[in-house]
Amino acid sequence: MASLPFSCSSVLGLKIHPNPTTMAPFVTSIKSPLGPSKSAFLQRGFSLQSPNLPRFASKARSFGVFARAATEKSVHDFTVKDIDGKDVALSKFKGKALLIVNVASKCGLTSSNYSELTHIYEKYKTQGLEILAFPCNQFGGQEPGSNPEIKQFACTRYKAEFPIFDKVDVNGPSTAPVYQFLKSSAGGFLGDLIKWNFEKFLVDKNGKVVERYQPTTSPFQIEKDIQKLLAA
Repeated sequence: MASLPFSCSSVLGLKIHPNPTTMAPFVTSIKSPLGPSKSAFLQRGFSLQSPNLPRFASKARSFGVFARAATEKSVHDFTVKDIDGKDVALSKFKGKALLIVNVASKCGLTSSNYSELTHIYEKYKTQGLEILAFPCNQFGGQEPGSNPEIKQFACTRYKAEFPIFDKVDVNGPSTAPVYQFLKSSAGGFLGDLIKWNFEKFLVDKNGKVVERYQPTTSPFQIEKDIQKLLAA
């Protein structure tokens, strides 16, 4: 049986609890392949008081996907490198729901996102969820470490068991091909650019993007959508 990309195999770190956030209610209308949802993220936004986060991301909002008809590929068509530099064919995740996230170690969103991602993964991994984390240093230089340093950070501080991959660019001329695909499949209101650390894409069991979430949308706010996708 082929081994998965890097994930921490032992509990080495401290228990981290999500940082509190200030909730600001708003209502938004969303059309999504997942259908109507009563989850909190469709009914509320939150503002995060962080010097590292630009004002454009002051509210969390779920964005329905506007998939382009010309896009015939799936996430499963791509091969990436894991945090140890080994090739990983994403086709190995066929039949699983995926939450793909660009992560950073020194962002105001780091603690809450890593903590909640770890919780969500532990809760749903046996039901067919995989979380794929891609470190990126393009936003405020907040992922400056080497791959071994990133691996150590995620493992010891947050007990991250989900796969972590090689550091990539998600914008610009050196954008990783898998992120070119993700952005072209789900431009939505965010446009083609990844706006900040911890932007999220929810991908179905066939490798197609079904939802895209703003960086300040917490993993817990996405849980209802994950449940629907796993049940599909």
